Amino acid sequence: MSSQEENTRKTVFVVGLGMVGIAFIEKLLNLDAGCNYQIVTCGEETHLAYNRVALTEYFQHRSVEKLYLNSPDWYAKQDPDRFSFYVGETVTKIDHEAHIVVTDKGREVKYDYCVIATGSEATLPSYASKDVPGLFVYRNIADMDSLLAYSDKDGVKGGKAAVLGAGLLGLEAAKAVYDLDTIKDVTIIHRQAYPLSRQLDNHGGEIVRRRIDAMGVTFLGGTSVQRLITNDAGTLTGLELTDGNVVPCDIAVVAIGITPRDDLARASGIECTERHGIVVDDSLRTSAPDVFAIGECASWRDNTYGLIAPGVEMADILAFNLTQTQTGVGEFKPRKMNNPDLSTKLKLMGVDVASFGDYFAEQRRSKPVESAVSVKLRKPAPANSEPLSWNQRDANKPSVWEVVAGPVDATGPSLTVSQESALPSTSSSHDDKNPSPPASGRASPPKADASAPKKRHGHGPPEDGPTETLTYRDPFAGVYKKYIFTADGKHLLGGMMVGDTSDYIKLVALVKKKKALDVPPSQFILGAGKAQDDSGADLDDDAQICSCHNVSKGDVVRCVRDGAKSVGDVKTQTKAGSGCGGCMPFLTNLFKAEMKKAGNSVSNYVCPHFNMSRADLFDVVRIKKLKTFTEIMETLGVNKESVGCELCKPVVGSILSSLWNEHVMNPVHHSNQDTNDRFMANIQRNGTFSVVPRVAAGEITPDKLIVLGQVAKKYGLYSKITGGQRVDLFGAQKADLPSIWKELIDAGFESGHAYGKALRTVKSCVGTNWCRYGIGDSVGMAVQLEERYKGIRSPHKIKGGVSGCVRECAEAQGKDFGLIATDKGWNIFLGGNGGVSPRHATLFASDVPPSRVIKILDRFLMYYIRTADKLMRTSRWLEEMEGGIEKLRRVILDDELNICEDLEKEMEELVGTYYDEWKAVVDSPERQKQFRQFVNTNERRLPVEQVLERGQPRPADWAKAFPPAHLKEDRIRTPKDQWKWCKLAKLDDLIPTDAGTTSVAVKYGDSQLAIFHVPRKGYFATQQMCPHKRAFVLEHGIVGDDPNSGKVYVSCPMHKRNFTLKGGECLNDDAYNILTFDVRVEDDDISLLLPEVQELDELIGTSKWMVKRKTAEIVDKDMGDGVALGPDTTCSGQSTSCGGDPKLDW
Repeated sequence: MSSQEENTRKTVFVVGLGMVGIAFIEKLLNLDAGCNYQIVTCGEETHLAYNRVALTEYFQHRSVEKLYLNSPDWYAKQDPDRFSFYVGETVTKIDHEAHIVVTDKGREVKYDYCVIATGSEATLPSYASKDVPGLFVYRNIADMDSLLAYSDKDGVKGGKAAVLGAGLLGLEAAKAVYDLDTIKDVTIIHRQAYPLSRQLDNHGGEIVRRRIDAMGVTFLGGTSVQRLITNDAGTLTGLELTDGNVVPCDIAVVAIGITPRDDLARASGIECTERHGIVVDDSLRTSAPDVFAIGECASWRDNTYGLIAPGVEMADILAFNLTQTQTGVGEFKPRKMNNPDLSTKLKLMGVDVASFGDYFAEQRRSKPVESAVSVKLRKPAPANSEPLSWNQRDANKPSVWEVVAGPVDATGPSLTVSQESALPSTSSSHDDKNPSPPASGRASPPKADASAPKKRHGHGPPEDGPTETLTYRDPFAGVYKKYIFTADGKHLLGGMMVGDTSDYIKLVALVKKKKALDVPPSQFILGAGKAQDDSGADLDDDAQICSCHNVSKGDVVRCVRDGAKSVGDVKTQTKAGSGCGGCMPFLTNLFKAEMKKAGNSVSNYVCPHFNMSRADLFDVVRIKKLKTFTEIMETLGVNKESVGCELCKPVVGSILSSLWNEHVMNPVHHSNQDTNDRFMANIQRNGTFSVVPRVAAGEITPDKLIVLGQVAKKYGLYSKITGGQRVDLFGAQKADLPSIWKELIDAGFESGHAYGKALRTVKSCVGTNWCRYGIGDSVGMAVQLEERYKGIRSPHKIKGGVSGCVRECAEAQGKDFGLIATDKGWNIFLGGNGGVSPRHATLFASDVPPSRVIKILDRFLMYYIRTADKLMRTSRWLEEMEGGIEKLRRVILDDELNICEDLEKEMEELVGTYYDEWKAVVDSPERQKQFRQFVNTNERRLPVEQVLERGQPRPADWAKAFPPAHLKEDRIRTPKDQWKWCKLAKLDDLIPTDAGTTSVAVKYGDSQLAIFHVPRKGYFATQQMCPHKRAFVLEHGIVGDDPNSGKVYVSCPMHKRNFTLKGGECLNDDAYNILTFDVRVEDDDISLLLPEVQELDELIGTSKWMVKRKTAEIVDKDMGDGVALGPDTTCSGQSTSCGGDPKLDW
């Protein structure tokens, strides 16, 4: 380490190498990515940090090394410049003025921060002394060794033992002593009438007591020891109880509680409480500057905690505040200590016991005003559909339970509902001498705090109020459950479980989230009904699944029975999914279910041109480093000479962009793109485009807002704020796109990639920048994420969201990835989406430090890009992943596949290739030429008549369904042998290449024509209009070939009607046909064989077929076909009235 690094690193001295001390050290090492700290620690025991909670196991194996929290090798591997430790050495003094600690070995260490983690020691009653032979405490390895050695002595071996206390520690000690071969009888003495009185009520405690009795252990409840009985040698021989009875014993283990070790702090002049404990504030600071205390030695708001979880929470808070409040991804509000979660789950005396949340809420909050009533259970009748919410039910459906007045039957299994009313809460002592159970084991409620969401706007359960309790007791199986809810049944407050704790993790999560329940409380006892089937198995054959084309379930079933092998086959035969597309998720599920039922396998091949899935194709392309569609088809295609199709070309284009990120308009890639990517803007229903510049996290300056307004006004664009916090400018003509982009780029904008299967937006709230409730810098984080992942192509579009607190204003849980700030870091949610099949994102990782967020998201996104199927959102990818979210956690967090380093490297390389695609066009006159509407004239034609609505232009409405249109050359008066060759384009206009297809549009009179070049196939020409929606867009479509017939076709970019380039038949909808024309190339000229202008205009003229404001009304009311309405609307491109730019000169 250089001397400069030595001077800049701060020293953190940790007093104590116990469970909390090592937890803090690990967390600080882990979070200190910048290596800003050097950690020094001393532990008074000669052992490395070990698991005190597992002391009972030590009785079995007698090996302290098996209890080590980290192996000796872990310590050896640490950088000594970052972490050094000393065992068997005790800190004797903290000079907080000089910032120096002194040890009993004479070592002096100067610190910047000191962290006291000295833990606690066993509490001894006034009548007891550890100097009495036979009396032990149950605290550390030395205690265990002494107890084991003593139990093996002559005169003790085969004797009796007594355990004082039947709390968590007492039962652990009792089980350990019970398992000793040297001890014959064990007695447990407890002040309360039943064991675990701080975790369970009398019913739950009674179940545990029965288990203790069944083991042959004597339980004496409701009494306590008042005196030790010893022989003349001072050796323990028995215990005298308060009732005068004597319990003979050779060994007594005291486990009645713990006392915080604050002697070092007191000696150093640091403030401590009268009843022991180092006083700390919400940031865990002591009264001494730069000195903190964590774990069992710390007293926060007059509370100390004897469980490991609160200590680890303190360690987490302190490590977080030292490393994460100022990071490269923005600021984060320092964490504060809150009431810790005291939920516990242990196996005690052979029985599973758990308590969670506010498990004595009904005693702390309220007083019973009505007696419990017994409940008869009956299963509800099956429902045809799920209720909107559990308390919004069909009045005709039976109740989940019937309530029948009467006493509770104590002899058999029963469900009890108790109603309580609110009374002021009362504090309860933590002293064992208090015979009543503690209120909740929690710290007293903090003062009003704006960051406590449960107090605002109905978030979370009310802190006080009436409660309802569901209780299940089965004495035969030894099972007891009690769950406490708010009176309205919308929030789970806490509970306890004995015998069956299988739901513990789920219930703890529900309590922590403080969210309203979406199931009835009874479901926690009775269980849920059968999950809803989304494969259509419960639907009749006449059930409509596609409303656009009135396709029934039976239609799909018949298709499968008749030999349909893919969803595409079903779409072709039934038209299902070829309208709005909203039925596609259900159609896909139905198809898969019917294929399985018929005994057929469902192929996940990309398309008939490639016999492999997208994930396999991605891996092969990556490994073989294939760079073009032609290379991929020649290497991996079924037919090496094939052109591809509208399915595989975009998939290959996306894969190539995800791997190599070359510009989509390069000749070798351009023909692979759907229209949106092809022209880097979203095509709209009238054939114009929308322009969406990037506005990272929705943060924008007034000057940029003004520019957006000026551009919209200049080009006559319809403006709308998007759901992703951006501004969408609609109605841009293709020829104007480069000019619009240039003005936006000059103002500091860049492409928003709204057109691509790529990252769209990362939505954010204002977070700590402005919001009084903000915890995390949501804007800063969202900007960082959007800037990092912008432009990355993926199997489907990706959206993100970042909310600065649990109010969730950015709707992060409805995004592919979402972050929500908690006081501990960021909760990461994955796999959500809106749209046709909305899905709530799944909590993937909790309380992630800000500095770790990007690494996790890098892995997630790259793994998704690698493995998802074509056009598969992250939600469906996660749903179909074998093992689901748990599998994903093992891959991304645990590195189960040992690929995380590769995923991070690949993402780093990919983000490093970013460039603004718009700017690449603005800087290239050659690329700009590809945006001309017609290559043979500067004239413009509006594709659809515009109407004015609410002060803005929009295209006239489509008819609900246009009549079929079969446009064939026999409808032209002049026979084809009398047509003439007309020069309409130059060879350079098409930029022909062997790497992919190219196309342009030309104007011939009032008709619009499309010319195509297909490598190894030649030149083709068709009309520009797709008759399905009368859209002049065919030149924008992807060219493919049918794998069965070999016919070459163009796929309309609107709704994927596929028209052959020879003959014009529609391959997937026989309601339509288009005109096609012969093409001749002479020198640099491209000529088409055409009839006279007037004759062709009469059949396919733009004015004749243009959708106008009256078209929809006429067609929908069966008043005609809506063709040839109104006057011609020609625009020369020299006026801004139609969006033209008079300055633009190709």
